[in-house]
This record gives sequence, C-alpha cells and structure tokens, in this order.
Amino acid sequence: MEKRMAPSSGRLSLAASQVEFPPVLQERYTTIFLPVPMKVSNMGFLMSKSMDANLQKQQEFMLHNSRLQMERQILMQNQMRERQMAMQIAWSREFLKYFGSFFAVATLGLTAGAIKRKQPGMLAPIVPLGFVFAYQMDSAYGTLIYRMRGEAENIMASEHDRLDLPLGTPTYESIEKARRAKTGLISFLEK
Repeated sequence: MEKRMAPSSGRLSLAASQVEFPPVLQERYTTIFLPVPMKVSNMGFLMSKSMDANLQKQQEFMLHNSRLQMERQILMQNQMRERQMAMQIAWSREFLKYFGSFFAVATLGLTAGAIKRKQPGMLAPIVPLGFVFAYQMDSAYGTLIYRMRGEAENIMASEHDRLDLPLGTPTYESIEKARRAKTGLISFLEK
C-alpha cells in the first residue's frame, strides 16, 4: 500500500484518514524535496525510523568511546608525568648523597687547612658550596617542589602571555610545509 505525501502539508494522504509525520521526518522530507511529491511506503517509514534509532545509538556509543579514550589518555599522561617527577626527585636524592659527601670532606679539609696555615681565606669556597648543598637538600627533601608548583600556577593564572610559543601554536599547514621542505618529495596524494 503506497501513501502519497503532499509537498507543502507534511501529511500523508490516505483514502479515509490523515496521518501526520513526526517533526524530524517532516523537516527532513518536506524541506529537501518541496517541489517534488514523494511516495513513502509503510516499510520505508519503519526502516528509516529504525535506522534513525540505530544511528542515534551508534553516535552515543561513539561519543562514550571517545570520552573513555580521552580519560584513559589523560590518566596515562598523568602517570607518565608522575613517574618522571619521581625519577627527578630520586636523582636529586642520589646526587645529594654524593655531593653531601664531597661537601663534608671539602669542609673538613678546608677547615683543617685554614687552622693549620692560619689563613681564614681558605674557608671561602665553603660559602658557594654551602649554597649548592642547601639547594640540593631543598630539592631532594624540602619544599622546593611545592614552591615551584605554586609559582607555576601563578604564572599560568596571571602571566599567561609568557607561555605563548614563538609564531603561535603549530598548525597542520605549518607542519606539512616543514615536512615538504625537509623531504623535498611530493607524495602521489599531493599531485
């Protein structure tokens, strides 16, 4: 059984009754094909309704999957950052052991030499070495990382213009231009 749709009314003409299109289908079929009357069968109507429902479910599924993928990527990047920070702190602590030993031996040697030769000027290298030792101690076990994080947050909040890259953020076109200039070859897709 075929139904005939009038182009301007948005209704199907049946022998005895009038059936109104849902608004989505009415917009889709009447505004696109206004000058041409369209024939719609019951089967086509049911199939398009089912296809629309499937399309909607597929779009929701794809949106959900992309969200999950982004969350996983964020978590992975955060774990990589945490591991790098842990390695940096471990390096600072290991360096502190060696530098602390050197500082202790140098301080004892310079103090003994200054007392033995009665030259207080021999104690002068202890001052800069002491600053380096204090920095390393603060970096390995102190609050340096918290102060640095606070300063970084302050820069991002109030001095964001300092974070801009020279020539702005790279674009696809700028990357492709650099790639073409470097390789000197034109792929068959670019012809």
